[in-house]
Amino acid sequence: QVQFVESGGGLVQPGGSLRLSCVASGSIPFFRISTMAWYRQAPGKQRDLVAAMTGGGSTDYSESVKGRFTISRDNARNTVYLQMNSLKPEDTAVYYCNQRPHNARYWGQGTQVTVSS
Repeated sequence: QVQFVESGGGLVQPGGSLRLSCVASGSIPFFRISTMAWYRQAPGKQRDLVAAMTGGGSTDYSESVKGRFTISRDNARNTVYLQMNSLKPEDTAVYYCNQRPHNARYWGQGTQVTVSS
């Protein structure tokens, strides 16, 4: 069964940085040309799109993270990254990666990011 496995979360102070990684645990058909994305879900809220990158390298960011977060990918390793800088308390959430639009079969456990002093 294919699943995305996220890592790199943790506790960080406001203004700090984290780099998240996401690797496919199995073979994702057409990964190289798939649009990959990061999503996040804060307690009591819906899961929202944070950043996305097409197979061709075009990117899209939510307004709340634009200029602070950077998505990248390594197709040879079936891996997607999210560099998060200037973190704010409102960035606190569980972060997930998936295709865009998402494939419900591929959700992983996510990685917790907590921004707090």
